[in-house]
Amino acid sequence: MFTSRSGRGSLSAWWVGFVCGMATFVDTGVTTGIPIALVLFQAPGAGQPGLTPNDVGLLTGVLTAGVAIGSLLGGRLGDRWGRRTVFLLTMAVIVLGAAAPLLGLGLPLLVIGISLVGIGVGADLPVALATIAEAAQDRNRGKILVFSNLLGGFGILLAVLLAINVGAAGPRGGLIIFGVFAAIALGVLALRLTIPESAAWLTARDERRAGVHTVRAERGRLRDFARPVYRRPFLTLIGYYTLAAMATSVAGSFGTFVAVNVSHASIAEYNSWTILAMPAAVVGALWFMAVVDTRLRMSYYVIGAVGVVVANLLPVFLNFTLLSIIIATVATVFFGAFCFETIMKVWTQESFPTMLRATAQGTIYAVSRFATAALNIVTPALVLLNPSMLYIGVAVLAGAGFLVGWLGFRRNTRNEFDLETELVTSALQTQARAA
Repeated sequence: MFTSRSGRGSLSAWWVGFVCGMATFVDTGVTTGIPIALVLFQAPGAGQPGLTPNDVGLLTGVLTAGVAIGSLLGGRLGDRWGRRTVFLLTMAVIVLGAAAPLLGLGLPLLVIGISLVGIGVGADLPVALATIAEAAQDRNRGKILVFSNLLGGFGILLAVLLAINVGAAGPRGGLIIFGVFAAIALGVLALRLTIPESAAWLTARDERRAGVHTVRAERGRLRDFARPVYRRPFLTLIGYYTLAAMATSVAGSFGTFVAVNVSHASIAEYNSWTILAMPAAVVGALWFMAVVDTRLRMSYYVIGAVGVVVANLLPVFLNFTLLSIIIATVATVFFGAFCFETIMKVWTQESFPTMLRATAQGTIYAVSRFATAALNIVTPALVLLNPSMLYIGVAVLAGAGFLVGWLGFRRNTRNEFDLETELVTSALQTQARAA
């Protein structure tokens, strides 16, 4: 077994962090790469008209909605059926979805394929993150979660490199992007076969079956989220992450669209410069990895939040030039390492017991992605109508979201991983003494 509860060293936990962290690689890769592919599909193909801007918005919204639906399903199923069963199935769904456009570029087939990719990615993330958290120890859990999130930066890098190399190839370049991610998902599926079921989940399942009264065995019903101890972090994480995710989705999913349609840069030119975001992401992640398990966590969160808000306002005050968009993108990636996806994952894993952990993570993702999907559908029209007002609105959303997160967690010290091993009912203690 690979968890700290089984006495194995941290090396195996880092392997679990890598293999399951590839969920984040695939997530960021496809959510960055598919919108780029959709821009390429705007060019007419052989015997087919290109996609319209409304088609691009619709399909991007379909992707995000798929992630939302998958998050709800995968999180709950991961708590009920086990982590391993779900994360093997979800990666197979991603393979099928990414391969679907290779059969044709008609809008119905694109909707089906992109929906499957979104559902697979959404369902995979909660169980993958729960597996990582349950494989780690208190001293390195935050670091491994940050490391797994860093893999997402490499997913973005791959999408950018693909855009640079196939950006002039039209629809064929878009198909290459889909094909590459289908192959990667297949490789990740093979690696997943090396990961056993979470020991913490197996223990909780066995305790539940045996009628042993422990927190991790009994706190697995949806109504448990209404308990005060879980309600506050649950609502805080939903509010904070939803607002922040809506804000960052504009730059993350529509950076290429903005560069091409507002600053009139080419796809290859824009993505050649955004490759600078990769070293920014690595530096930010490594920096945060050093402090995430210390008392400095919240101080860096505040610094990152201010940085992201300011970065979103740069194109407004410097005009929407290629340079201002690039600077804003790189700054958002760097400062976001301290206040966005990574810290949300750490807070979520620490705030909920074993049988609620993936459900909570999935629900948080689902709510945020549904809201983001609604925004994504109209984002192309808003960009063309008034990009400045859109980016001001994005900055306001980001600021409000980060404020919610700060208010909810500035004094939080509760860690369910500590409590799960300590809070055993008197009935169990009596049974042990009697034996």
